[in-house]
Amino acid sequence: MNRQVYFSNKSKKRSMESKIEIYRAADNQTEIKVQFDADTVWLSQSQMAELFDKDVRTINEHIKNIYKTDELTLEATIRKFRIVRQEGQRKVQRSIDHFSLDMIISVGYRVNSKRGTQFRQWATQRLKDYLVQGYAINEKRLAQKQQEVQYLKTGIRILSRAIEEATDEKNKQIFTFFSKGLALLDDYDHEQLDLKGKTIREAVIPTYDEYMQLIRNMYAEFQSDIFAKPKDKSFNSSINQIKQTFAGKELYPSIEEKAANLLYFITKNHSFVDGNKRIAAACFIYFLEQNKALKNDDNVPVIDNNTLAALTLFIANSKTEEVETVKKLVISILNRNK
Repeated sequence: MNRQVYFSNKSKKRSMESKIEIYRAADNQTEIKVQFDADTVWLSQSQMAELFDKDVRTINEHIKNIYKTDELTLEATIRKFRIVRQEGQRKVQRSIDHFSLDMIISVGYRVNSKRGTQFRQWATQRLKDYLVQGYAINEKRLAQKQQEVQYLKTGIRILSRAIEEATDEKNKQIFTFFSKGLALLDDYDHEQLDLKGKTIREAVIPTYDEYMQLIRNMYAEFQSDIFAKPKDKSFNSSINQIKQTFAGKELYPSIEEKAANLLYFITKNHSFVDGNKRIAAACFIYFLEQNKALKNDDNVPVIDNNTLAALTLFIANSKTEEVETVKKLVISILNRNK
């Protein structure tokens, strides 16, 4: 027998329709259908009480305990919706707290009722399905990765032969250029990127005021009321971390290592309301220029505009556990373009 709960709350500013249906399928398995609004579902305490067949007070206690144990945060899981309710002979508009799907699931795992049990049976089965499917997907991706590495090796061998056989000097230069890029990708795949920089000498460390003057010079190009507006004092920390020492030795002894960490720290610390990636890239270039490391012996920049943008975006979208790989990629690019 189907048990369907349907909720609809609308206002001038927002329109929300959320539907959760719990029922028994033909094979006696519990099934749940969810209709999403803006990638989630929002239910009030009374609606959750109806869904799980419990009273509002019980639902409220579960929600309080979930917040108390930091299982979920209030800011991410609660939103007010203005709804119209019949109170006596009149209709009244009130702003009512509604809770996201994350909270609905958490409460569903805590309530003690037949419908709560049905919900948990369904959720547990779905979790098993996703784990099995995820394993299968990862196995497939691993095979694809191995195949891609093989293609990469083949491509490098082909380019190497082409370089040896090429008679035109221009073609040699083109092949050499792309062969370097493929070799860098191969080292990335095999975790053989450069760990250390090549330029070991005393570095010129720009001051906080010098960096801020550089940022102020960028205002005209990026007209915005919030560009470079500080959120906190972490920018000062970002630019000073590259000076760290341990047991009297520098943690980042080379110019390349300092530059890579500077780009990473400023990008990741989000010290400004807007413009963090642009500011990080500008400070990175400024540091290299101040240390006479921006151009190689042929007076060619060691990093071009597109590479700078790609690296900064790469850092911005990287995960915390990928920090060392990200930094080594920057160091490798600087090393190999000298």
